[in-house]
Amino acid sequence: MSVINKIRERSGLAVGIIAVSLILFIVGGDLLGGRSLLFGGNQQEVGEIAGQSIDYQEFNAKVDELRAQFEQQSGRAPVEQDLAQIREQAWNQMLFDIAYQKEFDKLGLTVSSEELVDMVQGNNISPAVRQAFTNPQTGVFDKSSIISYLKGLKNLPAQQQAAWASFEKNLASNRLRDKYEGLMRLSVFATTAEAQKEYQAQNSKANVKMLFVPYYTINDTTVKVTDAQLQDYLSKHKDEYPGTDSRSIQYVTFSVAPSKEDSAALYSQIKSLARGLGAATNDSSFAQQNSDVRVPLYLTAGEMPEQLRAAIPTFSPGGIYGPFREGNTYFIYKYSGTKKDTNFTARASHILIQTKGLADSAKADARRRAEGILKQIQGGASFEALAQTNSDDGSRSVGGDLGYFKNNGQMVKPFETAVFGAASAGLIPRLVETEFGYHIIKVTQPKTNVLYRIAAIGKSITPSQTTRDEALRKADQFASDVNSKEAFDAKVKEDKSLVVATADRIPEGANQINALTGSEVRQIVRWAFNDKTDINSVSEPFEVGDQYVIAVLTNKTSKDKVEVNDYRNELTAKVRNELKAEQIITKLGNTSGTLESMAQKFGAGALVEVVDDVNLATGFLRSAGVDPVALGKAFGLKPGKHSKPFAGEGGVLVMETLTLTPAPAVADYAMYKTQIQQNNTSRIGFYINEAIKEAAKVEDRRAKFY
Repeated sequence: MSVINKIRERSGLAVGIIAVSLILFIVGGDLLGGRSLLFGGNQQEVGEIAGQSIDYQEFNAKVDELRAQFEQQSGRAPVEQDLAQIREQAWNQMLFDIAYQKEFDKLGLTVSSEELVDMVQGNNISPAVRQAFTNPQTGVFDKSSIISYLKGLKNLPAQQQAAWASFEKNLASNRLRDKYEGLMRLSVFATTAEAQKEYQAQNSKANVKMLFVPYYTINDTTVKVTDAQLQDYLSKHKDEYPGTDSRSIQYVTFSVAPSKEDSAALYSQIKSLARGLGAATNDSSFAQQNSDVRVPLYLTAGEMPEQLRAAIPTFSPGGIYGPFREGNTYFIYKYSGTKKDTNFTARASHILIQTKGLADSAKADARRRAEGILKQIQGGASFEALAQTNSDDGSRSVGGDLGYFKNNGQMVKPFETAVFGAASAGLIPRLVETEFGYHIIKVTQPKTNVLYRIAAIGKSITPSQTTRDEALRKADQFASDVNSKEAFDAKVKEDKSLVVATADRIPEGANQINALTGSEVRQIVRWAFNDKTDINSVSEPFEVGDQYVIAVLTNKTSKDKVEVNDYRNELTAKVRNELKAEQIITKLGNTSGTLESMAQKFGAGALVEVVDDVNLATGFLRSAGVDPVALGKAFGLKPGKHSKPFAGEGGVLVMETLTLTPAPAVADYAMYKTQIQQNNTSRIGFYINEAIKEAAKVEDRRAKFY
């Protein structure tokens, strides 16, 4: 009896426990997960700006506000790419409202109501307002249209009133930023000493001879690098290797590509649709309802795919053409006659001899060269071959072919006039000069304004559910068989069809991993950054596009602690080159002779080169490339003297200065002062943003939520 009483006494507690358990089970993702509402901490924080915490709900409210504005302006719901941009915009606005505003307040910067009125409808109208109220038909800005709009604003829907309020707020914010950046810009200056140094760097010249022994003359496998050497190098160059929060993974993919059965089923379906298209009285409506791809009803020959264009001579009204396969899509077409277009279409090839930016004498040489090529073609030479070897245009790789184009301004006027003035296909027997240079033109398809009425149905091959299930089964089987990096490697070695891909140092906000793209990639990144995911952990299958991905975590890096493994490949290359440099310098031995004798003594791989008219500003040392240390030594040596061997960027060098020509003396360095100031001023906005973020100690944790 006492046992029964005990059960009765505790039954209320048991019911309570069950109720709480059910609640936690239902909403556990919100209450106990990464966005905990019950247990405090920073699980709800998407970041911190200037000591101010930004919680998820506050940030999401800003995102929702901007999303509504996007939908109103674009007339559509945002896709994932749009949402990523909206979230970035929301974050930048919060950064401005908090961190930037602190700086504005320190300086007493404001935008008064009178100033705002002047920006909207006064004498100094903002460019943004001008753009918004410029007539799209006439391109003319009319101030009265603003005043009229503002008078009727209170009668507009609440959404439009809110949009205008947001627009005005942005105007004020942009003006504040302009004022702040303007003040910073005024602080940028260049001293006479800086200008003089820049002038000398650009105008002092040297003719140098160098002995260059590239590092690759010693095989990498012969140089052993230890972890102690890597750690020592990292300790000496720690400023060059900043810490970052990142993850490295290896992964395999299981494709969900359509099978032969899927392709056969679609081919059968499209043949059935072909019969329906042929019998349809309203063929355009039938095509639109059944096609996966939207194709215009009227097409020029140039707009047709190659297979359909080849069938033009066989066209007959009501005829069905296809199916034609393009990639993973089958197309069928129904021809229903022609009509005339308001524009003409033609196809042409050209050879361009460029003259833009050339002096008159060089232009004359270019004309003579173009005339020579034209005569070769007229004499029977291949237009396409001469285009590939002579044209200064990107079309050279396809023999000068420009494809189809219309006479609606797609081409510059003289070129367009020449092509559409031709009565038939063939070589135009004269040069055509445009702003780009001299053109030799061959019309390959003469002008036509015929439009073909084509009702088209395109059906894409997609994997069936059976195919998708089979791919998932294989991925699940792989994942269940491996639980460590060792098992992962063994399984891959066993299955020769699998290819391992590597992605190093993935940042927490990454939206792409190698060729993997799309919103699904974020689930892999979040898995890799999850505190419970240890190195050598293997993931479950992730569905990314038309494939399943299984990853293994191979490395973690932290911004607070830099380790050798974080930069192992880069450090190994640097240390290996240092060791190679020691070997090369030892082998060079006595350097009292000429550079040629040193090279001969060293043997294979040693180069002796002369570089004329090199300067400090943009110096390029032929085989050695850009090497600041080598340039410095060249300009620091007396003519006729050579340096000792030293390690450069790409190998060991010995520099010998042949002649030094100092920059001519000038009285005024104003031009170089201006050049330095313009270069520094152009980057002021970026510098300000980085400085403010650093001062505000910005912590961005959005990647944990999105």
